[in-house]
Amino acid sequence: MIDPRRLRLEIRAIADRLRQRGIDLDVGRFQALEARRKQLQDEVEQLRSQRRQASKRIGEAKAAGEDIAPLVAAVGDMGGRLADVAKDFDAVRDELDEFVKGLPNTPDDSVPPGRDEADNVELRRWLEPSGFNFEPRDHVSLAATSLDLEAAAKIAGSRFSVLRGPLARLHRAITQFMIDTHVREHGYEEVYVPYVVDRHTLVGTGQLPKFEDDLFAIEGERDQFLIPTAEVPVTNLVRDSILDAAELPLRFVAHTPCFRSEAGNYGKDTHGIFRQHQFEKVELVQIVHPEESWGALDELTTHAETILRKLELPYRAVALCAGDLGFAAAKTIDLEVWLPAEGRYREISSCSNFLDFQARRMLARYRDPETGRPDYVHTLNGSGLAVGRTLIALLENYQDGAGGVHVPDALRDYMGGSTRLDL
Repeated sequence: MIDPRRLRLEIRAIADRLRQRGIDLDVGRFQALEARRKQLQDEVEQLRSQRRQASKRIGEAKAAGEDIAPLVAAVGDMGGRLADVAKDFDAVRDELDEFVKGLPNTPDDSVPPGRDEADNVELRRWLEPSGFNFEPRDHVSLAATSLDLEAAAKIAGSRFSVLRGPLARLHRAITQFMIDTHVREHGYEEVYVPYVVDRHTLVGTGQLPKFEDDLFAIEGERDQFLIPTAEVPVTNLVRDSILDAAELPLRFVAHTPCFRSEAGNYGKDTHGIFRQHQFEKVELVQIVHPEESWGALDELTTHAETILRKLELPYRAVALCAGDLGFAAAKTIDLEVWLPAEGRYREISSCSNFLDFQARRMLARYRDPETGRPDYVHTLNGSGLAVGRTLIALLENYQDGAGGVHVPDALRDYMGGSTRLDL
């Protein structure tokens, strides 16, 4: 969340930054809540001080043999007033906390202005798409015998898939290749994490309270949810902790399924497996010293790009404009892979720097060796990559026009030496 101290001191500047995201910060409400909070906090402190003094006076009066009944009654009345004011203070503090947690991160100065994806800025391209001497087919047509959408619909409903035979093996090979690359070449620690998390965990990374409709809740008394991304459990590994500065940076990689209701994407990308309720990602998470986070964003983005380059898939990197940023991100670089059947680039990874926004919500800190005091870490994450979308890109970019798909060199060892798949 945004530093409350910054909100108190720089409320107008923050309102201007949030306006770039299309958010109108209710400055008046914040200031009224903050003024009421401060007033009640002062009253609580004054009443506590008065009660301490009155209690001390009771002890003195008792020692002197004086009648303490009036003093005891006065302390009792004072305790009742204190309880009432403290209750009001807690209510205002909770309302203020809810207000602040509902605010998205402020865009970094380097984020381009704009309202939506049409205003995103292309940064670079790699490997221009090669033309085919035949009409390219989409992934659904190419994998007709190995991609069983009807069976998935029968089992679970729309936006699910069943992969069979060589397609399932290719999906697994992609995943293993990604994890091995990030562990062996990029220095990430592989972690296996729960696929179910509680509400507090989702608040920590910013999915709650604002985006509950996008999640799959588990019915019952435990207030749990299926994870929308491995970012949630992996980043929360450092929640409620104070790290030694020498431990930083931490780099984690995790392969998990992801579950999203796609509540805001009704009717969008319904053909094939590009947008699913259940899909898999290899996720990269970094926990870093505040002075290192912008360099870490470049590094993490490069790590995701490495996968695309090893697979020799044409892609471009795009800086998201302020209006297209995710809730918790201060800056995001999207990687978009070329899909020949659509004739356009589509997102396959989002690499984001959250600065201390998530860390404040999680109370994730490190101890500054110079001051000895704790300070907030910075958090980053990015897909390295979305497995299903990588599968789509491979099928469409490596189709041979004869009903088969070539296996890229980087995956052949993972596919038992196969060079071509008949799907």
